[in-house]
Amino acid sequence: MTESEFMVQVDETLGRIEEILDEAESDLDYETNGGMMTVKCENGSQIIFTRQPPLKQLWLALPGGGFHFDYDQNAGQWQLDSDGTSLNSMLTKAFAEQAGEQFDFSDI
Repeated sequence: MTESEFMVQVDETLGRIEEILDEAESDLDYETNGGMMTVKCENGSQIIFTRQPPLKQLWLALPGGGFHFDYDQNAGQWQLDSDGTSLNSMLTKAFAEQAGEQFDFSDI
């Protein structure tokens, strides 16, 4: 994957997350700025996404730690670099725990 392909993939992924949050009419606030997206939960916690172009990774920061995802073009999804967990399954769990809300991230 080239750097420009990576940038497009991250933009599409973050854009889809925004759409999912907007379509759910959630009370969560989010902002995007310079390749970073911060979701603010009502309990005061944050879910933060950052792109890492040199590594071609999407990083996810949660109160419990940081996670690094590589895009698997064959699988068509972001996968955790340590064990292959999909980004969509991790987001479903993270948003349930931090925001107390269920979202369908299956098409991320």
